[in-house]
Amino acid sequence: MEAQLSETAATIEPEIARFVRETLTESAERAAAETVQPVPIARKREIAELVRARWTVGGPDMATTHNLTLPETSLRVRIHIPKHVSTKGTLLYLHGGGWMVFSIDTHDRIMREYAERTGCAVVGLDYSLAPENRFPQPLLDILCCIDWLREEGDAYGLDVSTLVIGGDSAGANLALASTLMLRDQKCSMPDGLLLNYVAVDTEARASHKLYDGLPYMLNADEMVDFWVGYLDAPTTDNPYARPLLADLSRLPPAQLHIAECDVLLDENLELDRRLKEAGNEVDTHLWHGATHSFLEAVSISETANAAFDASANWLKGVLSA
Repeated sequence: MEAQLSETAATIEPEIARFVRETLTESAERAAAETVQPVPIARKREIAELVRARWTVGGPDMATTHNLTLPETSLRVRIHIPKHVSTKGTLLYLHGGGWMVFSIDTHDRIMREYAERTGCAVVGLDYSLAPENRFPQPLLDILCCIDWLREEGDAYGLDVSTLVIGGDSAGANLALASTLMLRDQKCSMPDGLLLNYVAVDTEARASHKLYDGLPYMLNADEMVDFWVGYLDAPTTDNPYARPLLADLSRLPPAQLHIAECDVLLDENLELDRRLKEAGNEVDTHLWHGATHSFLEAVSISETANAAFDASANWLKGVLSA
């Protein structure tokens, strides 16, 4: 894997550039049309759902989909079981959105793609969102969901004898941080980590400037706002919020997908290095011409399709081990 940040910004794959352009344009137009400015967080979430809807349609059909509420909470859980189950185990997937927006609906196609290509059940959790529910509440939600899956999953056709936890961006942060919590509490950890363009540190790096603003999906100021919303502060020394501060040893095998044209590029390259130095097994893919959120462009992007295929191959190996 190339781990060198070039001095000039890379060229975005045309199909991903189209996804970014159309998504950001529609988002801006809908926000500008709102009578209340700045747009309240609840309405921002509604706009995000509307904008993402066209990118979640289509894709694989499932044999069964269960929509549930996690017991003793109001949190939605979605279980996708593909038509051809060929791989044991379950993937728990956590959506991105800066801990503040998005849902299992905005990421439904991503979950179905993993289910179909891997041949395993995929579970999505609508964890509590900031700023109403700040760190560490989303992590506690995830630990609760993992306990429920292990206790009740078989009632919904799930094989949880092997469990991988994954996510993108803020969701990948939560996947990694919850695994660190389980390790430190001497609890059973997941058998694998699937980390897509993960947010792991509040510190600004060179890639924050190189890939800031248009034509890229995520800008540096937006990332600062996400951290403040999640933490109620610009930064923290808590390693469960900023995993680059954590002891990263004794973790399960991980697959790391890094977008080249992403403000988070440098921290992902640092995470790759730190995980390997700590003695972990890491399968890393640096996707040239990809931006933050590029997996959502799977309906048109060859790069996104290649990333899903790479994950499916890796997941089959981990879940069948």
